[in-house]
Amino acid sequence: MSFLRSPRTTLVAGAAAVTTAAVALLPQSAPAVAGAPTTQVGTWATAVDTTTFALSDQTVRNIVHTSVGGSGLRISLSNAFGSVPVTFDSVWVGRSATGANVEPGTNRQLTFGDSTSVTVPVGAEVLSEPLPGDLPAQSTLAVSIHVVGDAGTVSGHKLAHQTSWVSTPGDHAADEGAEDFPTATTSWAWVESAVVDAPHQVDTVVTLGDSITDGDRSTTSANRRWPDVLADRVLAQPAPLRLGVMNEGISGNRVLADGSGVSALARFDRDVLAQPGVGTVVVLEGVNDLRWDFARKPADLINAYRQLAARAHARGICIVGGTILPWEGGSRWSAQREAIRVQVNQWIRTTGEFDAVVDFDAAVRDPQRPTRMLPAYDSGDHLHPGDAGYAAMAAAVDLGDLECRR
Repeated sequence: MSFLRSPRTTLVAGAAAVTTAAVALLPQSAPAVAGAPTTQVGTWATAVDTTTFALSDQTVRNIVHTSVGGSGLRISLSNAFGSVPVTFDSVWVGRSATGANVEPGTNRQLTFGDSTSVTVPVGAEVLSEPLPGDLPAQSTLAVSIHVVGDAGTVSGHKLAHQTSWVSTPGDHAADEGAEDFPTATTSWAWVESAVVDAPHQVDTVVTLGDSITDGDRSTTSANRRWPDVLADRVLAQPAPLRLGVMNEGISGNRVLADGSGVSALARFDRDVLAQPGVGTVVVLEGVNDLRWDFARKPADLINAYRQLAARAHARGICIVGGTILPWEGGSRWSAQREAIRVQVNQWIRTTGEFDAVVDFDAAVRDPQRPTRMLPAYDSGDHLHPGDAGYAAMAAAVDLGDLECRR
């Protein structure tokens, strides 16, 4: 057993033989070249926090949508914010069909070392053994996890903007049908990331942010968050230019203070630096610090951004700064907070401390009234974009900036 991803404990099972047939979860359109060098990259992720689940001897069928394709799929399960050790004795992954159904013949059991069961201590996560075979890009997967006994506080992601499913009591992880999954949820339980082996030139891009990166007000289960649309753009490129995209947004998150999730400063190591194959991080956070007066002057956020940039650069990771979106008319907007936003955005645009800048502000603001979002992009609450606004944000990213090398 080896321990990776400091500072949180990650239990990585030993290299046991896996007897499951080496078949693709979906037909592979462009198989990897045999013998070509590969590296581990993240094809999907969510930022883990506490949830409101109350689970005991039940199965959660988490529906997740990947980005880049690869082979040797691994799933990481987190108990980072749990209150008790949790035992998962049955974990399966297959291709998601309608509702809680799994496409027949695709559901396959994950192993941890030489066992199908694993106990995860409080504060830790566990990474499964790789599944033989290929996983094409943009696969929608059903990751089904049965927990033994009372799970206590469940680590996961509260606002997933994706419908997943909770079973009646018992182990239903291997079931392909939906009969024993009567309860819909828009949270994810325990699942933290999906990792694949990809050609060695493929890197991981991590998007670190708040509710706007989390995709609040986007269409549920449609994968219209701006990182999803960004992944669509990236994956439309020739194979050597493709990247994995991991979404580490938490609704309500702040840079400077804990609240909805621990602060960006506190979770940067776990949610960014510890992810596999990270080449670039895109940071879009700060509006909640402004809204709740944790940033009372521009220097409060600027100094924090400098810390994030220094920590990324110390690990050889490029950092792209995103300007803060306008929100006049939205909750807790004021002219004073707007003045700070403008100054912070000017610093983001002009500093040399970021390797590149994405001007999200310019992409979505109303040219006639730049303190507010363009109505066509506004979800209606004047704080979060809708699907069209998220598409405009993704379009503002220069894909060349994601290929940064330090």
